[in-house]
Amino acid sequence: MRILHTSDWHIGRTFHGVDLLADQERVLEAIAGLVAAEGADTVVLPGDVYDRSIPSADAIAVCNRGFEAIRAAGARIVATSGNHDSPTRLGAGASFAAAGGLYLRTTVADSHRPILLSDAHGEVAFYGIPYLEPEICRAELGVPQARSHTEVLAAVLARIRADIAERPGTRAVLLAHAFVVGGTAGGSERSISVGGVETVPLSLFTELAADYVALGHLHSPQTLAESVRYSGSPLPYSFGESTHRKKVWLVDLDAAGPARVREHELPQVRGLSKLTGTLADLLGDSEWEPAEQHYVSVILTDYARPVDAMRKLRERFPHAVHVEWERPRAGTALKYRERVRGRDDTDIARTFLGDVRGEPRETEMQWLARAMAAAVREPESGGDATAEPADAGTELTA
Repeated sequence: MRILHTSDWHIGRTFHGVDLLADQERVLEAIAGLVAAEGADTVVLPGDVYDRSIPSADAIAVCNRGFEAIRAAGARIVATSGNHDSPTRLGAGASFAAAGGLYLRTTVADSHRPILLSDAHGEVAFYGIPYLEPEICRAELGVPQARSHTEVLAAVLARIRADIAERPGTRAVLLAHAFVVGGTAGGSERSISVGGVETVPLSLFTELAADYVALGHLHSPQTLAESVRYSGSPLPYSFGESTHRKKVWLVDLDAAGPARVREHELPQVRGLSKLTGTLADLLGDSEWEPAEQHYVSVILTDYARPVDAMRKLRERFPHAVHVEWERPRAGTALKYRERVRGRDDTDIARTFLGDVRGEPRETEMQWLARAMAAAVREPESGGDATAEPADAGTELTA
């Protein structure tokens, strides 16, 4: 049996406010094309099918079209719910969906009840473990004292281990949505811990008599053990993932022996670029041409904050999604007292205005000088109203 391992679709996710549904539909079409090209029999999807517990109608439509394309390409689908999904909503109609080749595992009760699929060598048992929140599922698992992800996952795996023992000679594939020790987060994952430790030890899976463990939750493809892997998300969901090469794993199960695993890179739908420079350089320099159709995050280094920077950037980079301004600092940073020593109030005020909104006009400085002169002549409460005005060169003190 040939299995394609993908995960963390997050259908309906936005990227800095930009709708990604069109990108997600394209990458699901690519996965369906790979199923057809490689003759995959089963696609496993361990969690985070959607990005929200209540997905939009458009997100549901994109996801359904993805499932339909994969099924039409010849593969059955085994999917579980992740920490972003609503188990109840995702699992609605699970029995009916199974008749069409979509097998959903979203409840604790079904975790140790395998989906049995056959090939020329016999049956393969697919065990789907949804995301387990300790506070919610510990009573159902019979471990009321459990407080950690490790404890509740161990309880589920004990049930699965007992079921595997009753099926001698049956190959086993496990799907789980968890943060396993040794894995590396990409930056776009949501924490799955609520007041406790979110990681679980790798030994929970390596000690299980499973031919392959398909993990979900972390967004970069990773191999924790030869038969324990994360496929990662099919698209990058943060600029921290800009260097990731998104992939799926193709897993071949023969009659016996370890699974043979190979990777297949997914096509890049749209690149991510982080650019740094002045607004004029970014708009005019040919160096940035490769990023013109990427999602772009910009750090502007102009001395004064540019006006309407995002609109101007999008004239060249139509998919710019983030911009921030970091005015360069000349030399070593000085303490405030050192920066103002020996300067009069008017000079300090001029510098402040230049920093926050650009160099002030001379007429503005004249008004400012008058205001400051009036301020220093104003007597303090209980003071002498006839006191001499302060010297215009009075220094500010920290």
